[in-house]
Amino acid sequence: MKRMDTNLVLLSLLCVSFSFFLPTAFSRTTLPSHAATLDVSGSLQNTQRVLSFDPRSQTPFSSEQEQEQRQKQTTPSSFSVRLHPRESLLRTPYGDYKALVQARFARDSARVDALAAKLTLALNNVTLTDLIPLRTELQPEDLSTPVVSGTSQGSGEYFSRIGVGTPAKQFYMVLDTGSDVNWVQCEPCTDCYQQADPVFNPSSSSSYMALTCESPQCGSLEVSACRTGKCLYQVSYGDGSFTVGDFVTETVSFGGSGAVNNVALGCGHDNEGLFVGAAGLLGLGGGPLSLTNQIKASSFSYCLVDRDSSESSTLEFNSAPPGAESVSAPLVKNGKVDTFYYVGLTGMSVGGETLSIPPSLFQMDESGNGGIIVDSGTAITRLQTQAYNSLRDAFVRLTPHLKSAGGVALFDTCYDFSSLSSVRVPTVSFQFSGGRSWSLPAKNYLIPVDSAGTFCFAFAPTTSSLSIIGNVQQQGTRVTFDLANSRVGFAPSKC
Repeated sequence: MKRMDTNLVLLSLLCVSFSFFLPTAFSRTTLPSHAATLDVSGSLQNTQRVLSFDPRSQTPFSSEQEQEQRQKQTTPSSFSVRLHPRESLLRTPYGDYKALVQARFARDSARVDALAAKLTLALNNVTLTDLIPLRTELQPEDLSTPVVSGTSQGSGEYFSRIGVGTPAKQFYMVLDTGSDVNWVQCEPCTDCYQQADPVFNPSSSSSYMALTCESPQCGSLEVSACRTGKCLYQVSYGDGSFTVGDFVTETVSFGGSGAVNNVALGCGHDNEGLFVGAAGLLGLGGGPLSLTNQIKASSFSYCLVDRDSSESSTLEFNSAPPGAESVSAPLVKNGKVDTFYYVGLTGMSVGGETLSIPPSLFQMDESGNGGIIVDSGTAITRLQTQAYNSLRDAFVRLTPHLKSAGGVALFDTCYDFSSLSSVRVPTVSFQFSGGRSWSLPAKNYLIPVDSAGTFCFAFAPTTSSLSIIGNVQQQGTRVTFDLANSRVGFAPSKC
């Protein structure tokens, strides 16, 4: 009996040891309070649905939604509009999910290069006007060549429905916290790409007014010119897209929650590139021409739904402050470039373990180099190489039970989850001053790159001094920019 009891004990120990390597047992045996569950099956189902989205099923505000907006208003100057992921408004031309992902990554890499280039130009006191000598009198076609691919902002990935003109015409507009100039495609079109809505006709609006070359708004443009006393603008983006036309003021309305007069925006007559579907762009950066500055917003917030979802959320201005569950961090200003929203990040952790990353890798130096920004248009978070390597190595060390797969595109750490319906993984968190920590859901750092079950660790290294917290990491989180108090908050939300 004693020998049998001993064998049973040994067998039990072997079973416990073996269970350590099972995905479902991982967190219970090693990280009881610092693990998260990834819904593999649900993510893969979304990869199939996103390929069959019908943009015609996406309708403008219903009366119930407008009533809901009015009820949410906390002040007469608070506004709210719906926010949609890019693919929910477009008929995807891709035959499989991997092709869609590769197209996303191509746009994303172009945008990251563009943001880094914008910072480099600013730090060297070079403006885009310095790169393109402008004559006193220009025709729109003289401005129609992209400046230099990668010298400006890059395009965004989420859309809001905004009213332009009087009476208001509704348009889907790209949301972009990494740029400032607002614009919409306008008749007559020298060259306009296809959009979901009819192109805006200025002659149909009683509030349309051209800006003069002497106006402060015209003087705030990076690239401008003058024709018969009227201001012309040009904005070029990192993916080669650009818009050219008249710089004007118009009334902008936000669903059923109100309108603002005399907002400066571009009336684009020559627009080319990857903005297919959207009528234009909302610049929500920190510069003087951004929508947030022009409407004198004390705060704005958004909650980004999964980009593979057909759901929508809201973009809100001057809304109620976030609750106690929000993790708050300081917004940091860069004196060289006012567009970007820098955040005071102090470190990162994996599975509850703080990584040995020098805090200086996340901080801006006196010359304006370095730092980390929160950006709605960049998909994948970019970290300086040393910080990324520490993060990746810690994650790999804590996940010996996961079946590895070859790297894909910009990812060097991928896994084969084809045989799993769910998996437990260590948490990944951003740490801020005061000991506050923002822990990400598992789906915000392990993302599918095909429909066969290949998932990748959704961070990437950058050789630029600028780090970026991208929208994949922000999904499902209400991100609030408290401009009045220079704070940014991250609150768990179902959007």
